[in-house]
Amino acid sequence: MKVTAIQMVSGTSVEPNLRAAHALLVQAASAGAELAVLPEYFCLLGRRDTDKLAVREPVGEGAIQQFLAHAARELGLWIVGGTLPLSTSDPARVRNSSLVYAPDGQCVARYDKIHLFRFDNGHERYDESRVLEPGTEPVLFDLPSRDGHLWRLALSVCYDLRFPELYRACAARGADLLLVPSAFTHTTGQAHWEVLLRARAVENLAYVVAPAQGGLHENGRRTWGHSMVVDPWGVVTRTLAEGAGVVLDELDAAHLAALRRQLPALEHRVL
Repeated sequence: MKVTAIQMVSGTSVEPNLRAAHALLVQAASAGAELAVLPEYFCLLGRRDTDKLAVREPVGEGAIQQFLAHAARELGLWIVGGTLPLSTSDPARVRNSSLVYAPDGQCVARYDKIHLFRFDNGHERYDESRVLEPGTEPVLFDLPSRDGHLWRLALSVCYDLRFPELYRACAARGADLLLVPSAFTHTTGQAHWEVLLRARAVENLAYVVAPAQGGLHENGRRTWGHSMVVDPWGVVTRTLAEGAGVVLDELDAAHLAALRRQLPALEHRVL
């Protein structure tokens, strides 16, 4: 199955971000991709955390969700819409949600980011809990590739990557492809991004597709980028260091099955 991890450098206004995302999705479809995964906050990286509240959407409505549904139909792609802010019952909180659209434009899965990032090194300070309401459940969905193979995909977002128990729970439910749309800071990404992605792949004998924000943003924030695809043996097969672009790779179901036969670690779990 041909997949793309889409890297962006999103700005502070929704419309320009959607135009940039559309151009990259067209590029992915033109290259033969079946699945395209956008990064976390592909639609908006605001100047303040509370900017998310101004562009939140009810489930099933709004310009961002319409954009994703239309692009999936137009391009015949499976699209994972990185994340976007969805409304909650609390006017001061949103969910940071990853939505999956099938090529017919139907939304077939939704995952709300469970683990909320907090970081303070004295120079950079982040606390997502100020405006985000956490999700509670792992989410998986099935995707039939063009050759007829049925892939089982697990959804996650950014800071979730530091919590291996989430991915082990997904592996126990049959996940063979882990998606990690992200907006890692330059500081934490430089230190931990690649090693964490490779670890999640190795631990679960699964492919990992990790699209990221990557560059200096309009709001002054710098993200790490390095969108990548990692194979089930922990090998980084494709990556893009910085700037907007498409990371295209082909996942091999036979390679995955062979590795799991050779090293049946998933069958040896005792906890």
